[in-house]
Amino acid sequence: METMLSILVGVLFTIGTYLLLSKNLLRIILGTSILSHAVNLLILTMGGLKTGGPPLLDYGANTFTDPLPQALILTAIVINFGTTALFLVLSYRAYKVLGTDDTKQMRGNENE
Repeated sequence: METMLSILVGVLFTIGTYLLLSKNLLRIILGTSILSHAVNLLILTMGGLKTGGPPLLDYGANTFTDPLPQALILTAIVINFGTTALFLVLSYRAYKVLGTDDTKQMRGNENE
């Protein structure tokens, strides 16, 4: 199971990096979102998938599951949603003002 997650993390990092290197703003935004999901899976894989124990120690519990990876991932999901929404609004505004979403055309004049 952990090797499958590791392969999935590698594939998501590859796709995210490919999308980040494109010239279209929407693809760049999707690339950052996919990279964030890959990091979430990486944290989950590194934290280990443990079953059979509560997240907190009790007087009668012998084993426990570490709640820190889940807390980090939950926080990262909220931050990813906020930054993706901000990037989408900024790219929409740039498209309305400049009339294009191609980063090469957004550069302006060659003499600048």
